Amino acid sequence: MTAVRPAGTGLDWLATTGADWTVDPAVIASRRLDRSGWEPDGEPRAVVFPRTAEQVQAVLRGAHATRTPIVARGAGTALTGASAAGAGEIVLDLGRMNRILAIRPADGIAVAEPGVVTADLDRAAAEHGLRYAPDPASLELSTIGGNIATNAGGLRCAKYGVTRDSVLGLDVVLADGTRIGTGRSTLKGVAGYDLTSLFVGSEGTLGVIVAATLRLRSLPVPTATIAASYPDIADAAAASVALADARIQPVLAELLDEATLTAIDAAQGTSLRAAGAALLIVQTDGSPDEAERAIAVLGQGASSLRSTTDPAETAALLAARRQALPSIERLGRPLIEDIAVPRSRLAEAVREIAAIARRYDVPICTVAHAGDGNLHPLIVAGPHGAPISAAATRAGDEIFGLALRLGGTVTGEHGIGVLKRAWLEREVGPDNHALQQKLKALFDPNGILNPGKAL
Repeated sequence: MTAVRPAGTGLDWLATTGADWTVDPAVIASRRLDRSGWEPDGEPRAVVFPRTAEQVQAVLRGAHATRTPIVARGAGTALTGASAAGAGEIVLDLGRMNRILAIRPADGIAVAEPGVVTADLDRAAAEHGLRYAPDPASLELSTIGGNIATNAGGLRCAKYGVTRDSVLGLDVVLADGTRIGTGRSTLKGVAGYDLTSLFVGSEGTLGVIVAATLRLRSLPVPTATIAASYPDIADAAAASVALADARIQPVLAELLDEATLTAIDAAQGTSLRAAGAALLIVQTDGSPDEAERAIAVLGQGASSLRSTTDPAETAALLAARRQALPSIERLGRPLIEDIAVPRSRLAEAVREIAAIARRYDVPICTVAHAGDGNLHPLIVAGPHGAPISAAATRAGDEIFGLALRLGGTVTGEHGIGVLKRAWLEREVGPDNHALQQKLKALFDPNGILNPGKAL
């Protein structure tokens, strides 16, 4: 790239890092926001493009010495403002650190740099008969580093867990440029404090991930995918709970309400709503008996049901689920909420969300990872570019309060970022919150790493 580096920026120290960097306004504009829609005050000072861990170390040493705030960034798919950068900050774009360093089939692991796209790692693993299990909806765009920073979930997390469950070890650069390794490359190990899990989900506030050792799993035997439609979303939610009661562990159980189905049909030319007011997509892997038992459970109360083992039909069903957000975005600016409740209270949660939508007269489209009680109520907050309405904001606050009242959490997989900071202390309590702030100060005494985020 042609770097634009005018004199007098106070950033001459960046020239000593070996990394490409620029203050080109067009490049800065392309890297300052994430997918949350939150806009910080002011413009970042520069964008830096390291290619090696050593360059990341040099950047952080300089930032630490000059007390320059750093916002690490992958693909910018964050939904809470966690990767947005504002006045006085430098964007550390890790997209060029995109190598898969190793795939070791016998050990069941991969080693990847933070800029590797999630789906690319999964495809590379598949060449060895393996799978990288986490699959966020943004898997074709999002990066391994960003997934780790937010502890991303996805469709398959009902059975295989969220990103934390696939991270065995990390190579991390701390705020002062110190480089440490955490965890290990074995599938078991309990030596020392679990710093790996501490960094996972820390949203770039404790260190910058420059490589990760990741667990791979065997590709499953052919899967069965079941699409069951129901008269209303509460019936569909109850059906997903019935799977757990029957001791059936699906790979995924995705729930879409009537508003979501209508939005997908309008945007994609499908006819999902015609089969019922709610859709539950369930996928199993393993024995044919498990699929047969799942069909029997889901068939009770369903208005229609079909199952398939055909890869093309399966891909079409999952594509419809992944198109939910783009379809809803056509209706207006979405506030993408992310709560989780105990599975036993899922039906209660979806009923209450529908009541909140009526009470504030705002459209809310609800999709859910029903297998683990993770709901995404998407509030249509008005036209794109317009201020978020007071009614939409109040509806969101009620949804967060609902999650806590039902014994759940204000974020199941998207993280806190800036949009949910006011709710964190309410969930974890003041003593826990104070301890987390002390940890932040220990790892980042000058407060340069993603300031104003997560805590």
